[in-house]
Amino acid sequence: MPSLAKNKSFDKTMHTHRRLFGYALDVRGFIAISALYSFLLTIVVIIQMFSLSILIAHVFESFNYPETSLVLILAASIVARSLLVWLRERHAQKKAAMIKSEIRSKVFDKMLDIGPVITRSFSSGKLIAIIIEGSEKLDDYFSRYIPSIIHIAILPPVIIVFSFSLDWPSGLILFLTGPLILFFMWLIGTHAKKISQDQWSALSSLSSRFLDAIQGLKTLKLFGANEFESRHIETSSDRFRIITMGVLKVAFLSGMVLELAASISIAIVAVQVGIRLIEGMMAFQPGLFMLLLAPEFYLPFRALGQHHHAGMEGRAAADSLFGIIDNTPGAVVPKILPDANHSNISIVCNKLSYTYPGGSSPAIDDLSCIIPPGKLTAIVGPSGSGKSTFINLLLGYILADHGKIIVNGHDLCRSDLEKWRSSIAFVSQHPHFFNGSILDNLLMANQEADMKQLMEATSKSGADQFISALPDAYHTLLSENASRLSGGEKQRLAISRSLIKNAPVIFLDEPTSSLDPESEQLIMRAWLEAVSGRTAVVIAHRLQTVRRADQILVFNKGRIEETGNHEQLIASKGIYYNFLSTLGLNNQ
Repeated sequence: MPSLAKNKSFDKTMHTHRRLFGYALDVRGFIAISALYSFLLTIVVIIQMFSLSILIAHVFESFNYPETSLVLILAASIVARSLLVWLRERHAQKKAAMIKSEIRSKVFDKMLDIGPVITRSFSSGKLIAIIIEGSEKLDDYFSRYIPSIIHIAILPPVIIVFSFSLDWPSGLILFLTGPLILFFMWLIGTHAKKISQDQWSALSSLSSRFLDAIQGLKTLKLFGANEFESRHIETSSDRFRIITMGVLKVAFLSGMVLELAASISIAIVAVQVGIRLIEGMMAFQPGLFMLLLAPEFYLPFRALGQHHHAGMEGRAAADSLFGIIDNTPGAVVPKILPDANHSNISIVCNKLSYTYPGGSSPAIDDLSCIIPPGKLTAIVGPSGSGKSTFINLLLGYILADHGKIIVNGHDLCRSDLEKWRSSIAFVSQHPHFFNGSILDNLLMANQEADMKQLMEATSKSGADQFISALPDAYHTLLSENASRLSGGEKQRLAISRSLIKNAPVIFLDEPTSSLDPESEQLIMRAWLEAVSGRTAVVIAHRLQTVRRADQILVFNKGRIEETGNHEQLIASKGIYYNFLSTLGLNNQ
């Protein structure tokens, strides 16, 4: 069993490397031009060492000044080598930036596609670490690691071929010791892989912990839990420090081993060349040329050893990035939904089942219902009964494991989900607002809306009262998630935003839960007017909301136990009646 697990880990590692190389191959000219630079650099290195050996041999054997042409060739080769190295690095960095941007865009697009359900798999802090830190870890992978692999695939073979044609004993030593160094690198890399994964995991956990602490500063102060959270941060930080020191230890060890292997290999070449020179079996200039060329042969191995750690870090970060990209809610075959006006969207749910990844029991289990067009449907039930999961299924954030959602005769999972979501307005209990002005946050729902529509929407929700009292009115800047506004003010803005969208389908999660009774009455009238004649679904927590519904769906353990309006469910004396009885409301 351990060997099987090791094989799976190796397959996963190779799969990640293949995908990363696939991105490099997809960028036009990255691999080909990098290979061309390496080949030209190899030729220049050979010319440089050859001209240098001739110059030195000419001085020591003939005791004459070197020829001007040879000096010029040597100088030109030095300049050309420096220029090629600069061009190769600049080219690699430019392409690396393009690939990072592409991967970051894919990750963000996937997050938008998955929706808020992604937070069940990744914490906010971990997501930030993956997107920002993870994509930056790929910089050295594409700008250093891949060019090093390309260089080591070109320069050593060319030098070996050239060496065999000039001095086969030296060429044979290079041919045997080169793969041996690669073998040592593979052994060290196998050991470093697990440590790099642990380091990345520790960094993600630390980032997540820091973000949680910053977001929860008020709670920490209120409960006097400063020291408690500090100990947790210290523990996470210390774990990251220990793992990082382990990574550095392996990196230094690998550097020492590679330097030692390269130095011994160069020494072997030097010893055999020296013996043959002493014995008169070899001329001075060819022997000197091989001595000068040997360090250049092992230089790409040393460079790859230096960048191998960056490659391991990049691969570990890529695993997390690909974990988001591959987090597909289901197969989607685009098919445009038919246009619908505000009164004819019907939703039919047929035997829906859904279990969250890693869950032991289904959150939605064999659920069937009809949400009629132009009516208000209320969803009630205890916490954990599947209400939010059902809304996420309707929004297309997750796709059912079994069953279908039929919208106007079309299977939702085979429809254009973006078009479907564009026809929905949603108000949650805890609406989110972005850094920007009130106007910007309202226009997010409908960028074509004019000020008359905005003011009409805010008037209906009662938001105009506090907006007009602000220093810059609609141009007032909101801080992070509108922290300067009260819960009721945020709720009014959220309802205003939904009214501006003017969508044919409206989903609400008890939009009046944060309001005082007077404000609740005002907003109840506003959103009841907004949902009039439209398909509306509300997760209800208050009896006043439930009683106004045309249809009530009573959820329990992922199933719909009862369906009907308020009077019908009271008359049946089932779960709904018993629930209201505990609150003393069953006679209302």
